[in-house]
Amino acid sequence: MKRLLLAAALLAGFIAANAQTRWAIDPATNTIRMEAAANTPHHDHIEMSGQRAAIVYYWGIDDAGRYYCEYHHVFPLLRMIPNNTHAFFPYRHTTNVAQLIKVDGKEPAFKAESVEIDGTLKVVECDGALEMTRMDFPSREKQATFEIVTIKNTSDRPVNLEVPDYKFRWESDPERGVKGSYVMDIELAGGGTALLAGGETRTFSLVMQAYEKDEADAKRLAPQSIDVKAEYAARQELFRQLSENLVLETPDEVINTEFRYAKLRASESIIATKGGLMHAPGGESYYAALWCNDQCEYVNPFFPFTGYETGVKSAYDCYMQYSRFMNDAYEPIPSSIIAEGDDIWNGAGDRGDAAMTAYGASRYCLECADKEVAEDIWPLVEWCLEYCRLKMNEDGVVLSDHDELEGRFEDGDANLCTSTLYYDALISASYLAKELGKGCKVARSYRRQAKQMRRNICNYFESTVNGYETYRYYEGNDTLRSWICMPLVVGIFDRADATLDALFESPLYTGEGLLTQMGEETYWDRSTLYAFRGAYYAGKGDYITPKVSAYSHRRLLEDHVPYPIEAWPEGRQRHLSAESGLYCRIFTEGMFGIRPAGFKKFTMKPSFPQEWEKIELSNVRAFGSDFNIKVERSGKRLKTTITDNATGRTRTYKSRPGKAFKVKL
Repeated sequence: MKRLLLAAALLAGFIAANAQTRWAIDPATNTIRMEAAANTPHHDHIEMSGQRAAIVYYWGIDDAGRYYCEYHHVFPLLRMIPNNTHAFFPYRHTTNVAQLIKVDGKEPAFKAESVEIDGTLKVVECDGALEMTRMDFPSREKQATFEIVTIKNTSDRPVNLEVPDYKFRWESDPERGVKGSYVMDIELAGGGTALLAGGETRTFSLVMQAYEKDEADAKRLAPQSIDVKAEYAARQELFRQLSENLVLETPDEVINTEFRYAKLRASESIIATKGGLMHAPGGESYYAALWCNDQCEYVNPFFPFTGYETGVKSAYDCYMQYSRFMNDAYEPIPSSIIAEGDDIWNGAGDRGDAAMTAYGASRYCLECADKEVAEDIWPLVEWCLEYCRLKMNEDGVVLSDHDELEGRFEDGDANLCTSTLYYDALISASYLAKELGKGCKVARSYRRQAKQMRRNICNYFESTVNGYETYRYYEGNDTLRSWICMPLVVGIFDRADATLDALFESPLYTGEGLLTQMGEETYWDRSTLYAFRGAYYAGKGDYITPKVSAYSHRRLLEDHVPYPIEAWPEGRQRHLSAESGLYCRIFTEGMFGIRPAGFKKFTMKPSFPQEWEKIELSNVRAFGSDFNIKVERSGKRLKTTITDNATGRTRTYKSRPGKAFKVKL
C-alpha cells in the first residue's frame, strides 16, 4: 500500500510540476489565445473535423520562435484494403507556405507572435515590416482542408511579394484502395507577384483535397474554383450556431469556455457516410464507424440538448444501424459497426454493449420527445433490456466478457458499469413505455426490475476496497478503480461520501484526473468525466467544483488544449470527440441534475458551490422545447426559473439544495 501511495504521489507531483498556463481567454471573442514569446519552445496537436475530412495539426514553435506544422489528413470515405476500422485514406505532409514565398527577392524569416483557436488554428507571424496570418481548418462538407494566408505590409514603404505557383499530386497504390487509386492534391490558389504598398494586404490559400483517381481529373474541383472564403464562412457559421445554443453561464469563466469548446468538438466530428451520419471519435483511428460506448452511450444522449440537427440525426442513424443486429437467439450485438456500415468489429466480445445501448437510446428518445423517432428505436431498447435480463448471473447482476476498456484491465465476469447502465436504462424505458402507450403493465415491469436491480447491485458490488466503504468493480477486485463512480451517476447514493473519498481523496486522483486503477499510470478522461458528473448528481457541488475547475483549466489553458482527451499513455492524449460530449454532460445532468422522465418531463436536482449566487443554461433544445434555466439562491433554498423562449412563459420552482423536483414543460 505504501508503494502505491508513493507511486501515485510522485506521478501527481510530476504532472503538477510540468503543468504550465500558456493560454488566456479573450473575453471579446470567447476564444483562447497564446502569446508566442512567453511560450517558446512549445508543441501540441489538435484535431478538427468536417463531414468528409478530418485533420490533426501537429504544430509548434521552435527555440528560435519559428512556427511549424505537420498536417495529418484523414479522408474517411476513401476506403482502403482491408476495409476495417482504420481503413481510411491518410496523408501527411509539412508544406510550409512561409518557405515558398519571397519578399523583395528574399525568403522572409517569420517568427510566431500569437496562436488562437476559434474554429480554426490561427497563427500570426512577423518579419520586420511584414505580418503573416494563417488560418487552418477543414471543409464542412467537401473532401478538403484549407489554409488561408494573409500577408500585410505594416511599413510605409512598398514591398514586392512573390507567391509562386505550387502544385503537388500524389497517387496511392491502386491495389490498396477499395475503389482503386486515390489522389492527394495540394495547390496554392491566388498566388502571383504583387507590389504591396504600406498597409496593403494580399490573401491566398493552400487547398488540400483528395479524390478517387478515376474521378480526380474529370470531376475534382480546381483550387481556383473553390470559394475558400465561403468555406471559412460556413465553418464559422456552424460554430456560431453551436455557440448560441445550450449556453452555460457560471461564475467560473474557464468552465463556461471549456463547455463551449467541448460542445463544438463533440458536434463537428460527424461523417456523412453511405450508411448515414456517423459520429466519429477521431484520433486518426476511428471514423465512418459506430461504437456502443462512444456513440450509443456517451454522445448521442447529449445531442438533443443542443438542437444541432446533424447531431440529432446522427444519433438516430446510429441506433437504426444497431437495430439491424437484433436477433431471436439473443446473440450479442457488435461492439462496433465499421466501414460505413458494411462490416462489424467484435474483437472484445460482449463489453456490456446492450446495456450501453439501452441506456443511451432510452434517454435519447425521451429527450427528443418525438414519438415517431421513439417508435423506431423502441424495439432496440426492448431487445437490449431483454438481452441483459437473460445474461444475469445467480446474484442478479449482468454478465459480460469485458467492459468498455476491452480487457486492458481486469474486469471479471460481471462488472459494475454494465449493471448500473442496465439499471438506469430500465428506469428510462419505464418512462418511454408510458409515453408510447405500451401499457402500464410494461412500464410497471421495468420499474419493478429496476428496483430489484438496484438491490442486486448493492448486494453484489458493495465492498471495502483499500480501506474505503465503496464498491468493488468485479468479484475479486481488491484495488480501487475509477469506474466505481457509476452508482452515483445513475442515482444510487447509499455510499456516496465514501465513494467520493475513494475517488478523490486516494492516490487514484492525480493532476490529470483519475487513474484507471490505483497504482497504475494509465488514465482515461471518460471515467473522470463520469465521476465529476456523479459527484454533482449526488449533491456535492461544493466539494467537486474546485476539482472540475482545475481539470477545465488543465484542458483549456495549459499544455494540450482545448478539449478533453481520450487517454494516456495510450493514444497520445487524442482529442476523441465523444469525451467532449461527456464533459458537457457534467453540467446538464450533473450540476443541473436533469434526468428525463417523459417527452415533456424531467426531474432536476441542481448542485453548485455556496459562494455562487446562480447558474444558467440558455437555449436548451431538449424535450421538444426551447427554454432557459436559471437557478439562483433564495435564502437557504434554490429558486429555479424555466423560461419558454417561444412564448416567454415562465415557471418557478423552489427546492432545497440536493433535493430533486419535477419539471413539466
